[in-house]
Amino acid sequence: MSDVRAEILPTDFPNTTAARIIINAPASKIFDLLANPASHQLFDGSETIQSSISGPERLFLGAQFSMAMKIKLPYRIKNTVVAFEEDKQISWSHLMKWRWQYELIDLGNGTTQVTESFDASNIPFFAKYWLRITGAIAHNPKWMAKSLVKLKAICEGANTR
Repeated sequence: MSDVRAEILPTDFPNTTAARIIINAPASKIFDLLANPASHQLFDGSETIQSSISGPERLFLGAQFSMAMKIKLPYRIKNTVVAFEEDKQISWSHLMKWRWQYELIDLGNGTTQVTESFDASNIPFFAKYWLRITGAIAHNPKWMAKSLVKLKAICEGANTR
């Protein structure tokens, strides 16, 4: 699996990043992992998710879930699901107002195109400061690509290490 890579996509807007991969698994299997906050640490390419703290076993529109995170310092973040379409799209946002999104497109024959995006184009000033000091915009494309490769390995039943 070491030669598997996700495509980092160009974006037209500042403070946005995106990556895409094809996974040889049905959209429903992939979506089940994305909709379970306890599984997010398994495919986190940034290695910033420490654990799932609270939330439902399966997310839904309006669901809230909290994660223990660490970027330089440990912290906790509470997310709210702001878009949810079964087996097609899920996204969440938090206090800083940026949005993480996964879009799934069923390509047929049990394959799915998965695009992960990060949108911080319309966020408050203090959130822009946080992005700058953590270097998140610079790191996010690589981290998202690593996340998608891990997600692919899990969904295809391969070893992620």
